[in-house]
Amino acid sequence: MLTVALSPREVAMPYRQRTPCTTPGCSELTTSGRCTDCRAQAQAERGTAAERGYDQAHRDRFRPGVLRKHPTCVLCRTRPSRHADHYPLSRRQLVEAGLDPNDPRHGRGLCESCHNTETARRQPGGWNAR
Repeated sequence: MLTVALSPREVAMPYRQRTPCTTPGCSELTTSGRCTDCRAQAQAERGTAAERGYDQAHRDRFRPGVLRKHPTCVLCRTRPSRHADHYPLSRRQLVEAGLDPNDPRHGRGLCESCHNTETARRQPGGWNAR
């Protein structure tokens, strides 16, 4: 009888089933979500946070000003604010209107849960795209 010794990794770590990339039209197989090429392309199209306008002025002026003005989430009114959300206009809309997007008057403080819900509702993308 022939016995083969397996390493602990081979015994404990079964391979995850590969599925098609979630990008429409891509047939590449991956272990989760998008394939490497589609993930890199999406990141290049979106740009970095600084390229999208979330720069030093945002960190120094907008965020602290909004969180100081709204220390508690303005939606649920139970949890502390952790996110400075542009409202009622988005950052992009403020820039297009010629307004200062880093002025704290254009923001509201939200907890993480409310911020995630509002972002999914107001900026649908990915799986939530309509």
